[in-house]
Parts: sequence; C-alpha cells; structure tokens
Amino acid sequence: MSAVNYNFEFGKFNYICNNVMLTLCPLVGTPDGIEPVCYSRNVRLVDTLIFQPSTLIIHLIALIMTAIMIYHIRSKYTAVGRKEIIMFFYLYMLVTIMDLLLISGIIPTASELYPFFTGVHLGLISATFWCLLLNGFVGFQFAEDGTPLSLWSIRLSSFVVFGAVTFLSIATFKDMSPFNKANPIALWIVFFIFNGAALLIYVILQIVLVVNTLDDRWPLGDIIFGIAFFATGQVILYVFSVPICNFAKHYIDGLFFGTIATLLSVMMVYKYWDSITKEDLEFSVGSKQNVWEVKELLGEDEMGGNGGGMYGQQHQGHGYGGPSPAGGPYGQPNYYEGY
Repeated sequence: MSAVNYNFEFGKFNYICNNVMLTLCPLVGTPDGIEPVCYSRNVRLVDTLIFQPSTLIIHLIALIMTAIMIYHIRSKYTAVGRKEIIMFFYLYMLVTIMDLLLISGIIPTASELYPFFTGVHLGLISATFWCLLLNGFVGFQFAEDGTPLSLWSIRLSSFVVFGAVTFLSIATFKDMSPFNKANPIALWIVFFIFNGAALLIYVILQIVLVVNTLDDRWPLGDIIFGIAFFATGQVILYVFSVPICNFAKHYIDGLFFGTIATLLSVMMVYKYWDSITKEDLEFSVGSKQNVWEVKELLGEDEMGGNGGGMYGQQHQGHGYGGPSPAGGPYGQPNYYEGY
C-alpha cells in the first residue's frame, strides 16, 4: 500500500484533513479515514467522551444567537424578504446542530449511522449556501417577495441541492461506482467550488444592490465585515489549525476559531439584511425605524408631500427602499428617515 500524500491536491481532502478535523475526514482518503496531526482534547462527561468541548460551547452559543436573530426577523412583519431570509437561518441552525452531534462524538465515527449523518450534514451546508444565493436575488424583485413563487422556488431548489449533495456524499463514503472515498473529486468540487461560488455571487449581488439602490453606503461595511470574518475563519481553519493546537497545548484548535468566525459572518448577514430593510410603521407600532434611504427618480410634483406619487402606492412588503403606504392609521403620511 502506497504512502498517503498529505500535500495539497485538487480533488482530495488529504491536506485539509491532516490539519483540521472535519466531519467527513474519517470517511475519505483511506479506508480508515484521515486523522489530523493535532486536535483539541476530549473530556469525559457521564461515561461519554466528548470531543472538541470548546467548539461544542461555541455551537451552543451559535444556536442561541441564531434563535435570537430568527425572533427579530419574524418580528419585522412587513420587511421585504423576511420569509425568504429566515429560511437561511433555519438551515444554518440545522447545520450547527448536525455539526455539534458529529464533531463532539455524540454520534461516534464508528457508528454505522455516521456516514449517513455526515452526508446529511454536507447536504445541509450546500443547501444553506444555495438558499443564501437565492436570497441575493430577492432585493431585485424578479419575483414578488413573500409570494408562493418566491418562497417555493427557494424551498424546492434548496431541497433538490440538499438531496443531491447528500446522495453524492453517501455514495462517495460507501464507494458506490463511479464515486470512491480515495479520490472524492466530485464531493471536493461541491464542498469548495460550488459553495464558494454561491457565496461569491451573493456578495456581488448585494454590492450591486447597495450601489444602485441605496443612497447610504453603510451596508457595504456589513458585507465587508462578513466576508472578512468568513475568510479569516477559513484561513485559520485550513492553514493555522495545527500551530494553534500546538501553541494552546491541545485545548483548542483551528476548528474553535473557524466556528466563531462562521457565526460572526452569519450575524453580519443578519445585520446587513436588517440595515437595508424597512418596516411600514402603520403595521409595526413601536418598532425601530431603519435609516437607509433609497434613491428614487421623483418629479417636482411627487416631492410636494401631498400624498401622491410614491407615497400613494402600497407594496406588499416594505424594504430595500420600497415605497411606503400613503398614510398611517390616522391618515398621516409615512416617510423614510432622511426625507
């Protein structure tokens, strides 16, 4: 049997799994998988070994923070893309739960169910990136937000991506021809190129949306911070995990910081969406009004404040600088901040 090459190779996880413990690492590369050079200590809890305890704590914090973000999204009843973006956070929550179960060893790698749970985990990751990508189109209103067309196109296509990647993962782990764990090139392409392309396209779409639609440029800061957090986390995860693990005496490794960085980037997705959406004050009494103002090509007669023009039309969901209704509950006009 030839020695395993741990140098970076396109289509192989050997180099990555040699540096950091991903959920798929025990299932690819060799018949027994690939074990990282250095990883976080385990602890015994009620006769059960818990791996990556520090990362487990971050996962629990991520679940709490995601629940809080979902609550705030649900409370913005009239914001554009509310129902669409909330699907992304539900998927992220499911990914976090699966990561928690697999990384911590609650579902042990020796279990016959481990390959199937890992396949579901990888399928959820790709579905989450796909859902985020489709949310990037919501602001352009190609399909009216909140309508069955908008919602079910995201739900069904995300489910298709989930099912396809889950099948591909399990087929690779089980050496179903033409896939095999020794050369998992298809899974590698999905894990890095497909997911990465979805994220890149989403970012480009949001930059175009902000530049062409909003007067304020502050939302660009949310995008920049989100990308910075995510990129930093990936570099730490795949490049500096072993040095961090050795320096910290095996108490933490790159997975700990990578999980934190991912959480922060997801929080910036929420912060960005919250900053560019606006609620209709007629339907959300006491809610905080957002400050992002939208460029509209208005004539002199539309700027007269007489209830006509853009203030005389009502949109199903208000946000991304969409028009407000003509009047509030007592007939008063609703305006964006900054007008």
